[in-house]
Amino acid sequence: MDDKEKQEISLIGRLLSMEVLLVLMGFVSLGYGIVNSQVMSIFWGGMILVGAVVLYFVRKKDWKKHWEEMEELKRHQEERIKARAQQKKEEDDDAGKQ
Repeated sequence: MDDKEKQEISLIGRLLSMEVLLVLMGFVSLGYGIVNSQVMSIFWGGMILVGAVVLYFVRKKDWKKHWEEMEELKRHQEERIKARAQQKKEEDDDAGKQ
């Protein structure tokens, strides 16, 4: 299989991806609801389209980097808590000596 065939397959795969089918279903439902004046079809079409946009942004986010940042924040918070506890213990010890 040469590069041209691989590119065609990947293009077809992208065109038939779940995201594209989801957006297409949203537009179909929205259009059907508008043409037939059905509020629920308009509602679900709009919800599907909003969901597809949210899905796009969620997939675009670098989750590995996000979780590394969250772990770093958690580690810093635990260090601050330990430092405060240590400081409080030292203050209690100093107050006990007096």
